[in-house]
Amino acid sequence: MPQRSPRAQRPNIVLILNDDMGFSDLDCYGGEIHTPNLNRLAAGGLRYTQFYNTARCCPSRASLLTGLHPHQADVGHMMGDDGADGYRGDLSLDAVTMAELLRTAGYRTYMSGKWHVTRHLDPAHAGNWPCQRGFDRFFGIITGAANYWKPNSLTRDNTPVCHEDLPPGFFLTDAISDEASAFLRAHSADSPDSPFFLYAAYTAPHWPLHAHEDDIARYRGRFAAGWDQLRRERLERMRKLGILEECWRLSDRDPSQPPWSDADHREWQQRRMEVYAAQIDRMDRGIGRILDTLAEIGQTENTLIVFLADNGGCAEELWPGKAHPMHAWPAATQTTSDGRIVMAGNDPSLMPGPESTYQSYGVPWANLSNTPFRLYKHWVHEGGIATPFIVHWPAGISSRGELRRQPAQLPDVLATFAEVAGAEYPSVFNGRPVPPCEGFSMTPTFSGGAPARDVLYWEHEGNKAVRKGRWKLVCRFPGKWELYDLVADRSELDDLAGRHPDIVRELTALYDRWATRCKVMPWEQLLEMRRARQAARG
Repeated sequence: MPQRSPRAQRPNIVLILNDDMGFSDLDCYGGEIHTPNLNRLAAGGLRYTQFYNTARCCPSRASLLTGLHPHQADVGHMMGDDGADGYRGDLSLDAVTMAELLRTAGYRTYMSGKWHVTRHLDPAHAGNWPCQRGFDRFFGIITGAANYWKPNSLTRDNTPVCHEDLPPGFFLTDAISDEASAFLRAHSADSPDSPFFLYAAYTAPHWPLHAHEDDIARYRGRFAAGWDQLRRERLERMRKLGILEECWRLSDRDPSQPPWSDADHREWQQRRMEVYAAQIDRMDRGIGRILDTLAEIGQTENTLIVFLADNGGCAEELWPGKAHPMHAWPAATQTTSDGRIVMAGNDPSLMPGPESTYQSYGVPWANLSNTPFRLYKHWVHEGGIATPFIVHWPAGISSRGELRRQPAQLPDVLATFAEVAGAEYPSVFNGRPVPPCEGFSMTPTFSGGAPARDVLYWEHEGNKAVRKGRWKLVCRFPGKWELYDLVADRSELDDLAGRHPDIVRELTALYDRWATRCKVMPWEQLLEMRRARQAARG
């Protein structure tokens, strides 16, 4: 890493992450949703077309925060302890977080939003909460999803926030934006000679589908053409923008879904996507307020801003009568802020949006969100792992409005921030050995240079992949390896595994070595361990 540079040359850093959004939803990536503030970041900076996350909320957060692969950070699956290294559901104390690292370079560190890298929600066990992992200030939720008007696990620094203490009109998306802005103003007043790192981690547009009526009204009728027509229209816009190559075809409609002309409950179906769009729209306006605050405190030019999503569009259907995440939460969160019962599940007789509902936008709209790719959150085909990635830094990047096609993935973000901040990644931190950073700085790509990364890897729930150059080997558990030429076929429609067994062998060997080194357990083995633990508990 380079030597630490003077304050005047080191940028402030703002990292914006949103939750469960598809590759092509943003206006500047070809979608129908109004995102003028993200558009202006893209117009004044760079859009990456082949940046990748890790297919699921908490593994992506763990990887992003630590510069490691999720299993190395002990978040190989979700927020439960599976009794195996790599799968503890609690961010490893052997990892150094982005905030901890930037602190060593003199940065003040702030977080507003969703944490979701610890299984411990009790303040008595807050060792892996944000303020214990490098953040000077924190406001947000510790868990993974929440009622937007009455969020579960809402916390300020280390103190839970009572629902009774929330101001009238509280809405989580707005609060994340406004608390982030408040942190920046306080920093400008109290620590003007120090650079800052702000991590704004939105829950939008993760279910539940909660939005204000006036926001939903902005999209009334916008999706009436249905998912088939809208996917075709997106494809053409993405090609015109240069996001997609002309040779990349549109994947088929999800086989579980009917043509739009045959769909039941079409008014309800439209409403689902209208609310989802409203969630992103409101987030974008909040990002606009953060950008205005940067201008207000005179820090627009030398602030590096990065925006991305934690996984692809989410196809989870929250049907009534099935296991529902809300039912595991405290009883207080199962009622609205004015005491009404929340009706959980995708019931077509109830229009989503109000606080009294708890629904998701489901398979057909996630299929639209991930245009033109296959599959969704959970899987590591392109639909699950491809994310928009916007970089804006006027003082450090001379290019404006350009595309970058170099592949990169989550650990590269920490490596990039370390380089521009002059922060030396440690081999020991707090007396504990730290695994080497898995990331490669993306700074060469800012000016169009080649990426330092040669191979990319993924695994989640037995879904696994490795990409080297143009070739991607991918498996949808419990199926077989598939091989795709991403230069000719990024939509992953023409499986070449049978025609190139030598490439399959080469990439399989790479994957196996990576999986062993990074503590990836075969999914069948982990499931068997779970069954044994459940049987032992009776």
